[in-house]
Amino acid sequence: MADLLRKPLGQTGRTHAITPEAAGWGYVGFDLWRLAAGEEASGQLDGREAILVLVEGRAQLTADGQDFGEMGERMDVFERLAPHCLYVPAGADWAATATTGCTLAVCSAPAKPGRAAQVLGPAGITLETRGEGANTRYINNIAMEGRDVAESLLVTEVFTPAGNWSSYPPHRHDEDDFPRITYLEETYYHRLNPPDCFGVQRVFTDDLSLDETMAVSDQDVVLVPRGHHPCAAPYGVEMYYLNVMAGPRRNWRFQMHPAFAHMG
Repeated sequence: MADLLRKPLGQTGRTHAITPEAAGWGYVGFDLWRLAAGEEASGQLDGREAILVLVEGRAQLTADGQDFGEMGERMDVFERLAPHCLYVPAGADWAATATTGCTLAVCSAPAKPGRAAQVLGPAGITLETRGEGANTRYINNIAMEGRDVAESLLVTEVFTPAGNWSSYPPHRHDEDDFPRITYLEETYYHRLNPPDCFGVQRVFTDDLSLDETMAVSDQDVVLVPRGHHPCAAPYGVEMYYLNVMAGPRRNWRFQMHPAFAHMG
């Protein structure tokens, strides 16, 4: 069985520490910090860039020798407000001191030095609607390819209403054949409302050599090394996830599962 479902390491502090080595791939890294007011987190980026996403709460942020002050507005992720985010270039350090209880995601991928640290949100991020009917979900595009704000990283948030599907119809981005399709590793950091419920995610290839269906809990991370990866929010349960993608090139091109081509 593939080790795709990653449970939190604890309830506080650095609750996820997913390196490319730990994931068994080459690009995406994902850390999550859950801090009480006054607690600190920090890191040093060697050959990697990062986007810090304040999922919830507020913190004083510094990066690459600059003080960006207190950032954060959204105290509950399901408020659906645009997130406060900070780009940290390769070779730089960063630090966060929580001013309220906060959840801080650190999304990283390989990069060369040269870009400047910069605030990426909430300005420039607008909640968009995708899909229709029971496939409707709402997107905060933090750093997709339409924003030239990173060398490798693609980062987005998705809010899926109760009873709806998401990352659907099933699609994959696991071949390096641009512009037809791109190879992108991906992580899903899941949140649920109510938090003691569950959601569902399936990761599977066309030939079913990989075929895993997982009941995801609040705070879980799912790895998507290849294949299709749809999610479902049960009736009465809202689903949020933060996606991090990276690969050989910063483009998102995918192929839909052939059985679902009639929905294209």
